[in-house]
Amino acid sequence: MVRYLDSLDDLAPAGYTVGLHIRFASPLFFRSTYPQDWQDIYAANSYSLRDPLVFWGISKTGRIRWSEITLPDPFGVMQKAARHGLTFGAVIASGNITSRSILGVARSDREFTDAEIDVIAGIAGGLHEVSDPPPRDLAPELIEALRASRDGEDAAIVATRLGISKGALRARLSSARDHLGARTTAEALRMAREYRLF
Repeated sequence: MVRYLDSLDDLAPAGYTVGLHIRFASPLFFRSTYPQDWQDIYAANSYSLRDPLVFWGISKTGRIRWSEITLPDPFGVMQKAARHGLTFGAVIASGNITSRSILGVARSDREFTDAEIDVIAGIAGGLHEVSDPPPRDLAPELIEALRASRDGEDAAIVATRLGISKGALRARLSSARDHLGARTTAEALRMAREYRLF
């Protein structure tokens, strides 16, 4: 998952937002690199319930430039986003309606080309596939290492409590991160909770 997200950093200079495997209005994985001030305004005003890009992504499968979306925007979400450098963009939606993934990418300088959208759509599909919830058979020792680390205690204390070395704890946490496709242990913990692994 990390390499897909790293590719988006280069392809979407004004940022991106991705929600993977949206079920019951909540994604299993979410990340946004849009400007923080826009993210704060968006959350404070519950724009996800009013955003034509989200409506398009929930109701359609495929790809589209923001400028081609004809859905109404009575709250002016797109106009307000443009004030934060999110002027041009594309939405890619994949998966079935019960487990939808939506990726929005933005630029401030020009429309995305067809070739760029093709690459981004490939990344969106890859993210959807690799983020499918992990099997319930994640090794018990990896789940145990994550669970024991969730309170942010010093690694030496956690390792002692588990009866393993600090190096073994690090190895287990690294394996858990790799398995979950997480960059950090904190992200792996969040994903494990979302996947209801503990």
